[in-house]
Amino acid sequence: MSDNKWHELREEAKKEETKDAKLQLWTNRIVRYIILAIVLIVLVIGVSGYFYVQNALSPVNESNQEMVEVTIPVGSNASDIAGILDDAGVVNNAQLFDYYLKFNNNEELQAGHYEFNQSMDAAGILQTLQEGGEPIFVDADTTITVIEGMQLTEIAAIVDENTAITSEEFMDVVSDEAFIQELETQFPSMLAGLSDIEGLNYTLEGYLFPATYDYFAGMSAQELITEMIAASNNVYQSLIADLEYTYLSFDQVLTLASIVEREAVTQEDRQMVSGVFYNRLEVGMPLQSDITVLYALGEHKEFVTYSDLEVDSPYNTYMYDGLPPGPINSPSLMSIESVIYPEWNNFYYFVADLDTGEVYYSSTIEEHDALVEEYVNSRQESIENAEESSTNEEISDTSAEESAIIEESVVE
Repeated sequence: MSDNKWHELREEAKKEETKDAKLQLWTNRIVRYIILAIVLIVLVIGVSGYFYVQNALSPVNESNQEMVEVTIPVGSNASDIAGILDDAGVVNNAQLFDYYLKFNNNEELQAGHYEFNQSMDAAGILQTLQEGGEPIFVDADTTITVIEGMQLTEIAAIVDENTAITSEEFMDVVSDEAFIQELETQFPSMLAGLSDIEGLNYTLEGYLFPATYDYFAGMSAQELITEMIAASNNVYQSLIADLEYTYLSFDQVLTLASIVEREAVTQEDRQMVSGVFYNRLEVGMPLQSDITVLYALGEHKEFVTYSDLEVDSPYNTYMYDGLPPGPINSPSLMSIESVIYPEWNNFYYFVADLDTGEVYYSSTIEEHDALVEEYVNSRQESIENAEESSTNEEISDTSAEESAIIEESVVE
């Protein structure tokens, strides 16, 4: 091979090597640019995603402190809760809050009624959920016990506490004239003419018999009240023959029995107290029962004041003679029987020792006043003195503290 030929081959090889080197260089550059672009894209996505997530978990509106009531139903999972909160407008993104709950909460979240506001972030909302809300009442079969001497409002309260029937709904139904007329039709012999009585606080007061009743989930207030009235009707039917031994109607028997229920505890005293009230009715004396005054006032307290006696109500048996318009509570069968079969006596007054519960009877006002002074007024005075003493001690302690402060000021 000639030198010229060899030289040409070498030059051609150099050109190829140079070309390859340039190609490799450009290839490396392109690869680096691609990698850099990918890194930048990843960074942009990462930063954007971070701020997006942060924004999604931030308060919806930091300046809005208005509370929003939210109910988390029983059986709700994280996704359900996130959706409910999103619908309520207290989270920015349901899906991201769902992920937040799953990664940041190890506790079982409780169903209940909650309060949130739009100024709360995800952490604050989660903390509220972990603390738990107001429990959701689950309607279920149960029993309700109406205790002797309970008033309608008190019965409504225990129904509210133990069933899905609210006290407001219960009182609305028990006061509904159309419903009462239906009951009069259903139980005519017991309730006939009840709606015509004037001055009643509640027409059905005293007719919801004290007993234990079965409540079934979904039961209406009308159904439950009807069961209670039916129980009273059963008692009434069993006493029809006995009612011949008194000149009082069944409604009047219930009325007097409801007073006796709260004035005496034992069967013996209930029959004696009943006899005292009969004596008063016979000679036209007012019954003067503190229990009726408290019912007129709508209050429960140990002592009745002179100002209390001035309440103008047909239930005030100090102001009006005879029986009040109707019962003041649901009396027990024992009290009802004590009115039908009283212990006849010559007494017109009675007073109970508030400490022992023993009842003392008297025939004259002088004897009665002496017993009241001994067993009621003295106790009331001791209570008032104790309260006054306690108040004076508090004043004395306050004065001592003020003196100490003044002395410290003088020293300084």
